[in-house]
Amino acid sequence: MANKKYILSKETAEKKLRRMALEVAERNYGEQQLVLIGIKDSGLIVAHKIFNYLKEVFKGEVIVASLSMDKKNPGAILIEPVIDFNEKIILLIDDVANSGKAMLYALKPLLETHPKKIQTLALVERTHKSFPIDVDYVGLSISTTLDEHIFVEVQGTDVVGAWMETPIP
Repeated sequence: MANKKYILSKETAEKKLRRMALEVAERNYGEQQLVLIGIKDSGLIVAHKIFNYLKEVFKGEVIVASLSMDKKNPGAILIEPVIDFNEKIILLIDDVANSGKAMLYALKPLLETHPKKIQTLALVERTHKSFPIDVDYVGLSISTTLDEHIFVEVQGTDVVGAWMETPIP
């Protein structure tokens, strides 16, 4: 059995997404183009939310791509549409940075090219990860035990909140 503990409401998640988009625009001021890569499924929804907020404040072009892979057992990684990542500014986006594994493996196809810069964004980040991934833009950073897991809840194209699953002893 597990117990759900909500850590983000829809309203708070929206505020954090807007703030992160502003940060992205500030840190990439003067750039002509940003490529947002959302890790399916919820990471892609977060990427589209960031895209919508960036349209309001970023002067350059913003492209959204989706990255598909098996997060538990990464193997084949598919990015659509196919983009030339050479000399591009890439923002790799996921809903939650739990262990760092998904983001680490998502970097694999990007490292076969020569991007100008790769940044990472997660709506929620656990403070202890198993893989060496540092998240550049974080909505909420939370300390957890190894038994606790964080989930971002989405409905359609909306982020409706986030909750932490804690094991019941």
